[in-house]
Amino acid sequence: MTLSHEMPTAEALVRRLHDRAEISDVQLRYATGTDSRDWELFRSCFTEEVEVDFSDGFGQPVVRVHADDWVTATAPRMESFRATQHMITNLVITFVDDDRATCVAYVRASHHLPNSTGDSDQTVHGYYTNRFERTAHGWRIAAVKLTALWMTGNFGIFQAALAPPHPRPI
Repeated sequence: MTLSHEMPTAEALVRRLHDRAEISDVQLRYATGTDSRDWELFRSCFTEEVEVDFSDGFGQPVVRVHADDWVTATAPRMESFRATQHMITNLVITFVDDDRATCVAYVRASHHLPNSTGDSDQTVHGYYTNRFERTAHGWRIAAVKLTALWMTGNFGIFQAALAPPHPRPI
């Protein structure tokens, strides 16, 4: 620990800057992996087990799951939309110690699906509070929490995206 009157070494400063950059990169890979449907990239963001909290706005229970299972559950949901765009900004990274940190970041998550229930778009406005851990493979998300502040558009497209496909007339 550095006391307030002590100056951190150049090496310590560089390491902290590198850690911040790596955490930011992981947070952005999360969005890029989701929107590009690159599930290997998305999986690279997580520790082996991850706590997932999408209870706010979506009513899903908080769960602790193996990251592979989280990716397997997320992929078909996101692939059901014609397109998604997750914009993550205003990252505030706070270090607990050398190997644990929290990143709070704004998110605007847009979901597009032409449908018969109304508007084709739905957008979640809120923020992520993600807990990170340093692993042998670099910084990874150990817990992801989405706080939805408000939503716009047609919330019904979430149900439409997950509905079984209807046979089309020939």
